[in-house]
Amino acid sequence: MNYSEAKEYLVRYLKARIPVITIDTVEKSRAIRMLKEIQKEYTFNFRLFKMSEGITDLGTKEVINEENTVAGALEYIADELKTKQNMNYIISDISDIDTSNMLSRFTAEVIERAEATSSTIVLITNENIWDNISRLGIQLTLNYPNEQEVKETIKRLINTYKDQISIEWDDSDCERAANNLQGLSEMEIKNIISSFLAKGNLTKDDLKELKQTKKKIFSKTAGLELIDVPENMEIAGLDNLKDWINEKKTIMDPLKKDDLKSRGIVQPRGILLVGVPGCGKSFSSKAVASMFNYPLYRLDLATVQGEYVGQSERQLKEALSRAEYMSPCVLWIDEIEKGLNDSSSSVTTKMIGQFLFWLQECKKPVFVIASANKIDALPPELVRKGRFDEIFFVDLPNRKERIELIKLYTKKYLKVELGEGLLEKLCDVTEGFASADIEASLRDIAYKMIANTELRITEEMLINTLSRVQSISKTNPEKINTIREWGKQRALNASKE
Repeated sequence: MNYSEAKEYLVRYLKARIPVITIDTVEKSRAIRMLKEIQKEYTFNFRLFKMSEGITDLGTKEVINEENTVAGALEYIADELKTKQNMNYIISDISDIDTSNMLSRFTAEVIERAEATSSTIVLITNENIWDNISRLGIQLTLNYPNEQEVKETIKRLINTYKDQISIEWDDSDCERAANNLQGLSEMEIKNIISSFLAKGNLTKDDLKELKQTKKKIFSKTAGLELIDVPENMEIAGLDNLKDWINEKKTIMDPLKKDDLKSRGIVQPRGILLVGVPGCGKSFSSKAVASMFNYPLYRLDLATVQGEYVGQSERQLKEALSRAEYMSPCVLWIDEIEKGLNDSSSSVTTKMIGQFLFWLQECKKPVFVIASANKIDALPPELVRKGRFDEIFFVDLPNRKERIELIKLYTKKYLKVELGEGLLEKLCDVTEGFASADIEASLRDIAYKMIANTELRITEEMLINTLSRVQSISKTNPEKINTIREWGKQRALNASKE
């Protein structure tokens, strides 16, 4: 929920005297500000517990009790509710109540006492809550600021300094900045804008720096990494995949949004790329982002997994939520089977269900590209029809594609254009090569040319270099045959025959 929606529901729940209301958010100060606004606008009075301040009156900030532990605060609340009715409490620093333990059981008892006295306890946390607690009340989620809220925050900060420093930004610049800063917390947004204002001016050039600043912040989000994508990336071959992507690119145009909605159709969710290692799955993910002109975020499921109970699910939820706020974007999950292949693990099962539910229900323009090498390690739930918009099989490059690859990399790395006769010879030599084999071989020649400026490219050098390559089709033909057999039965060939 955005800020205004969360506030509306919170008021409703407070009026209904729900005994426990959990606000799921990482922005505790923003949630507390919302409760302060509610206290001013309605007849509710709150007592706030923070470990650094004890229990205080939310409005006057008067210290009521100096207790600085959650257990101590709960004891104070329980004791006060023996003689008082219609009380409202906020606990902003609560944790370790996701399982049955002494603290969570005591918390549940205090909530039951709150129910008996028509009182409400508001818990502010981004951690999981024990079922026995959550069932006693209602939970609402306070999401990161949406684009409009970000814009309002930026304008408030700028207006504070408009008579003190030079400010070049107009309303459209604020809008562009807001679009760039979506997915960040209010505190992060304030810190970024304040850092620009602190230099004594706010220029148009600062808009360019916003993306880099945001990249640094996102590097701290577990499992999510912003990937630099060159403009106009070229894919050699894979014509079926390119045709499909070009068609979906047209559909994903914002101007088509109303047409899709009128037909009850959602935007394309994404694709699963499976096939032979080194044949362009990762490169294709970057190229798709370039074709859509979307930023590319890589989700590393192995990094998301944590050692503590509930940590993996929380971090996956956080990463997917960030991706939504960064939309429109491409979310790339490389080697998805590595993060979701332990079928015996209850954590893995939960993560698979969590990801598939998100993939099905996500309404934001987040286009997912998942890639996999080990098809036998893929959870069956992932490859079931309808999960992804399409499953593409990426095979070893055919003859036409090998010629395109050789043309592409000799021009890129060796700065030469080969004749048709030599291209045909090199195509014969590279039979059974993966795309990565061809690229690595030609790149290796480029390294030698840079190291030795006297070196000249000859037909013999090219043929000998490529002939020495031990491709995967030679070293592990059984694996290639298994992958191909799977691809024929379950996926659409990314290449045209």
